[in-house]
Amino acid sequence: MEEASVFENFELQLDQSAKDFLKEIAKWAYFLSILGFVAIGLMIVFAFFAGTVFTSMGNSVPAMGSSFGAIMGFFYFFIAALYFFPVYYLNKFATNAKKAFRDNDSEALSASFGYLKSHYKFIGIMTLSILVLYGLIFAFGIFGALLGR
Repeated sequence: MEEASVFENFELQLDQSAKDFLKEIAKWAYFLSILGFVAIGLMIVFAFFAGTVFTSMGNSVPAMGSSFGAIMGFFYFFIAALYFFPVYYLNKFATNAKKAFRDNDSEALSASFGYLKSHYKFIGIMTLSILVLYGLIFAFGIFGALLGR
């Protein structure tokens, strides 16, 4: 016979101070997501100009090559695309949380926490990927230095 745990019947209740904290978090998250979208737009604009600028620099500096501008433009587009997803998830969290408190909607609050989870999951995976990349660069650097002796 299986007994139900006390925690299975537990229902979480938010007091007024927790609701106020979440409302303020939603406002700041919305503000940061708007700044993030502006930064993404600037990155895309800079990607167009970086391609042109670095291509013209590549013509005057032979070591850079003429394709360096295209590489830098692609790099900025890639960073902007990568940056889009956490900013989008943060924006969806903020708009759903604001809607949940405005309309007293529990489903919107649950959806907002789902987007917040996705935001932090994406940031965590991206951080882990960058740490692995740094480790590989460090290992190949040491390997290259040992081979260069």
